[in-house]
Amino acid sequence: MDAGKIRNLCVVLAVLALAGCKQLDAALGAESGPKPAAADTGPPPAATVEDPAPDSIPAAAEGGVGASPTPADGQAATTTRPFEFETPAGQAAPPAACAFPELATVGPFRLYAAGAYSGRKLGYQIDRSGHEGTTVDVLVNSPGSPVALMLGNYEPTAWNIGWTKGTRIVAVLVGGYHSQHVTGLPDGVPLIVSTHDNRGSCGYFYISADKPQGLNPLARQVFGQQIDMLYPVREGRVVVGDALRPDAKPVTDAAASPVASFRVPDTLAAGEAGLEYAMRQGWLRRATPGDAQAWVAALDARPDRDDLPPVAGGRPPRSLSVHNGYVVLAQFELPPGLYGAHSATFFVPKGVARPTGNPGHSAIYDFNTLTCHGAVCGMDR
Repeated sequence: MDAGKIRNLCVVLAVLALAGCKQLDAALGAESGPKPAAADTGPPPAATVEDPAPDSIPAAAEGGVGASPTPADGQAATTTRPFEFETPAGQAAPPAACAFPELATVGPFRLYAAGAYSGRKLGYQIDRSGHEGTTVDVLVNSPGSPVALMLGNYEPTAWNIGWTKGTRIVAVLVGGYHSQHVTGLPDGVPLIVSTHDNRGSCGYFYISADKPQGLNPLARQVFGQQIDMLYPVREGRVVVGDALRPDAKPVTDAAASPVASFRVPDTLAAGEAGLEYAMRQGWLRRATPGDAQAWVAALDARPDRDDLPPVAGGRPPRSLSVHNGYVVLAQFELPPGLYGAHSATFFVPKGVARPTGNPGHSAIYDFNTLTCHGAVCGMDR
């Protein structure tokens, strides 16, 4: 067959095939009917994930292992199962709200604030801050109107609360930098203690007549009103409310814990009393001028010698000022209150562990590392 006949045959076959396809398409269209135009319904709704029943999980589609199942109408393709998760032990719970919802049913009340930097010194610790504990006696005298209290000291404080006949305390907010404790409140009085140390829900604050800024905004947030009167604490005592009658007979809760119950066990008395006790236990001895000279000699013997250039005529000799000096003979926890005139100088010989606790304004010279620890380190050069 020549080339011309072959081309004519191919054209005929192509025409027959096209005609057959058109007839098949027409037949299928007749069976299914015309397709309506899609309505503009906006974006599709968000899918929700539900847990199917175990027997409703679709089997794998034909087509081999790993083929995706076809989801039913309204069911997401992804299935779920319970997720086993155990909350880590010790994880802190969310802080309580900084509010007193109980006040909604109280009616009108007076809001009094009282505080200072600290109260009367107790001579021992009531927290682990290394600061000596203090206490404040608060007498509330308001028989004519319910009372809410804002109390705050910077230093760790135990608030000892009493009241006069007819006085009703409806809520108490206590703030401070260090730990604050409350005793004497009637049973059921709402109480919030919010300090820097406990990361309380109301932040931290303390009451000061010299710096009252920020107290009224906090009062409005917590109590819904501003402070009616601020009473400075003096010598660890304060009367809030009306002037006290001579014949007044204050009371407190019969189950109130004594202030001494807040003392941290196994801690030393504050300042010199604690240091004297440590010497009686053999943990300390008094330092001598030879101990200070040994520290200077150890520093001078270091290879780096502070990386200082040589000085013509020689460097002036080092000096070390020692105030209330001690040598540490065994590891112990420093007493609180080592500030100002009550601070001390401690030398730690090689092989002895450095004392723990808050040194305050004291200096600790450690022969193990030839380093100084404390606020005054470096001032002797």
